[in-house]
Amino acid sequence: MDSSSHVLLVEDDAEIRELLAAFLRRNGLRVSLASDGREMDQLLSVSAVDLLILDVMLPDEDGLSLCRRVRAAGGMPIIMLTARGQEVDRILGLEMGADDYVTKPFSSRELLARIRAVLRRSEITAPERRSGRRTVFAFAHWRLDLATRKLYSDDGLRVALTSSEFELLVAFCEHPNSVLTREQLIDSPHETLSLSFDRSIDVYVSRLRRKIERDPRHPQLIETVRSGGYIFTPKVNRV
Repeated sequence: MDSSSHVLLVEDDAEIRELLAAFLRRNGLRVSLASDGREMDQLLSVSAVDLLILDVMLPDEDGLSLCRRVRAAGGMPIIMLTARGQEVDRILGLEMGADDYVTKPFSSRELLARIRAVLRRSEITAPERRSGRRTVFAFAHWRLDLATRKLYSDDGLRVALTSSEFELLVAFCEHPNSVLTREQLIDSPHETLSLSFDRSIDVYVSRLRRKIERDPRHPQLIETVRSGGYIFTPKVNRV
């Protein structure tokens, strides 16, 4: 993780906002602060942000709505911050496009660890990407460019991927026609999918299917293996 990584914290509680900002700055992060969606939009319009931390309970536009809106515009990593602790709430946050979900009350060190993990997942980590060589995975009617972290259809349409969706698709492309269990996906050797609970894998697979399958209700590229995990069925070529 680059020590100069820029984090934008959107939190309406001024005391929590300032305490977290001070802690994160002491640990080498650049931190900008916003109290609501309007201030968030203003900062995003003038600053490059590496990671967004969104409180769910915000005035006017709530965090889930902001997450969905930011996610539609690009692949910036997002951590949701909320007092809600039920699994259904965590899954809803992931469905909206969040990369991780931290429940209040939490320790500052826990949040810092989650931030570092998400930033690691958003970095270029595979050997081909670290070496600077341009590698493209071609499968079905898609092309996944590892250098630019972009997914294109054969007709040139770009599909936006979150950092976790990108790393999940890389894992599938690197192991085509092999059953990958949820545990294998969570325990990725590059820590690119260090997810906090098994159900998050199912959420990411569902989101990925909606983006690459012709009919997500009847997936043919990412098939579910009962009591096993998932298998990526297409032939994959490196070009």
